[in-house]
Amino acid sequence: MQTEIVIAGFGGQGVLFAGQVLAYAAMDNGKEVTWIPSYGPEMRGGTANCTVIIADEEIGSPLVRYPQALIVMNLPSLDKYEQTVAKGGTVIVNSSLIERPIHREDLSSHLVPANEIAESLGDKRMTNVVMVGALLAVIPVLPIEAIEKALKDHLPERHKKLLPLNYQALRAGADLVHKERIGQQA
Repeated sequence: MQTEIVIAGFGGQGVLFAGQVLAYAAMDNGKEVTWIPSYGPEMRGGTANCTVIIADEEIGSPLVRYPQALIVMNLPSLDKYEQTVAKGGTVIVNSSLIERPIHREDLSSHLVPANEIAESLGDKRMTNVVMVGALLAVIPVLPIEAIEKALKDHLPERHKKLLPLNYQALRAGADLVHKERIGQQA
């Protein structure tokens, strides 16, 4: 099985880090992985996106044309990437910054007020981790525990104090989507 994910937003939102932590977790769990970052010339506020492929077998090409999953952190990213998602794919939308609905009816979309959740946890920098948790609640390509371990093993020493907050953010994103899905079944 192979899962292709695009994560997109603007610089400073932790888009590349979100992709890295997915890649590290997959690699640490014996999966085949590619991670390709792309960003504009501006350090903060410019465009940023990355592609992550997680597979059980060797990956033929690191290029992603029609991802099964998309995490969008801002409206320009949704406008740019919505049409690229494979039919039946999943879009995780940061509804804190994106007010429009998904236009395509052949996609599963989940609105996550990630900025508000991160701020309620005490650190707006956790927005990206909230979104990763939400994604994994929909597409269980990796367990949340694998992301937690990757954070512990790969987070730079100077950021280790943020581990408990990262764990809370992951679980908050996943819990929100789990509750949404239970509400839809009722």
